[in-house]
Amino acid sequence: MVSMALKVSTLTDDPTQRTSMVGAVLGVGAIAAVIGDALFGRLSDRTTSRFGRRRPWLIGGSLVMGLALIGISQATSTPMLAIGWFVAQLGANAAFSPDIATLADQLPEQQYAKVSATVGVMQSVGVLVATWFASLFASNMLLLFTVPAVVGVVGLCLYAVILPDPVLTHRPPRLSLKELLGSFWVNPLRHRDFGFAWWSRFLLMLSSFMFTSFRLPFVTDRLHITAADGAGVVFLGVLTYTVALVPASYLVGWFSDRTGRRKLPVAVATALFALFALGTYLLLHVDSIGQFYMVEALLGISYGIYMSVDMALVLQVLSNPEDNAKDLGVFNMANAMPQSLAPFLGAALLATSVTASEPNYALLLGAAATAALVGAIAVLPIRKVK
Repeated sequence: MVSMALKVSTLTDDPTQRTSMVGAVLGVGAIAAVIGDALFGRLSDRTTSRFGRRRPWLIGGSLVMGLALIGISQATSTPMLAIGWFVAQLGANAAFSPDIATLADQLPEQQYAKVSATVGVMQSVGVLVATWFASLFASNMLLLFTVPAVVGVVGLCLYAVILPDPVLTHRPPRLSLKELLGSFWVNPLRHRDFGFAWWSRFLLMLSSFMFTSFRLPFVTDRLHITAADGAGVVFLGVLTYTVALVPASYLVGWFSDRTGRRKLPVAVATALFALFALGTYLLLHVDSIGQFYMVEALLGISYGIYMSVDMALVLQVLSNPEDNAKDLGVFNMANAMPQSLAPFLGAALLATSVTASEPNYALLLGAAATAALVGAIAVLPIRKVK
């Protein structure tokens, strides 16, 4: 998100046009994530390669992602950026959905929250390192996109090599068109708990991406600094976020595994995310870098509590053990669809500003807080998990 905002800044200086371009590019790319999550999850469930079910997708998807990111670094127009990001997201999610499925394939239930916490922490560490790259290479578009691409490809390929990935010994029947379309669907009436968990994740991700998609423009507009300086501020903000997230995540993950409780931490974290971090008052009254870091710390604590338990909750409400990757792919659509919707919705809300000097951040943050609060309530009706 930071890199794309920096790239767009090389194409236009107009603040409103910049946020619209960022929203359009990120939104188009996230459509690929919606398609890729469920589709490639279903295909990996049925892969009969002698290298295993998940390994070919981890390696192939990461290579496509890496090449597309290098292409983005050389793009000279919004359509080129959108096409590049679409392909990058398609490759990334061809690897991501099988990657998450390896948790359901191989973990015992009593380790769900602990590993969920570790995954959540490392996702945040990954964002932190990526943001550091963005601040380090803010003026060099080739390095800005290539260095993270290399890190991602190498990391995924190493995981694919060491993964004990069982080979599927029987050939599944050929997919019909109906079954292929079914890759994008889990009946929420038949699998009620899965449906509520899906909506809770969707609304929290929508809330989060409505802010983070425009985090760099927000910092530069609110604090009146350049995009390059803003990238450094965002990096330190994400560092503060991560430092706050790690202890909260591990502590609540330990508590959840010991007590077996999943719903309460998820609901509390989602509500805190809305009330303390994305509430319009705190962010709209930020007028210094220190205040911005304070809000990032609150975001980190809230999201750390959420990520430590949410994946554990989801693993316990999957509908079919034989289709782990497919069902997790459908669930991951609750991650990907907000990435598609939030940039378009956020750009539209920001464009309603009555002044030309600054986009309408008040409306954006108010909508984000409302989505998170509804997401907290959606967890409560789940019955299968305490």
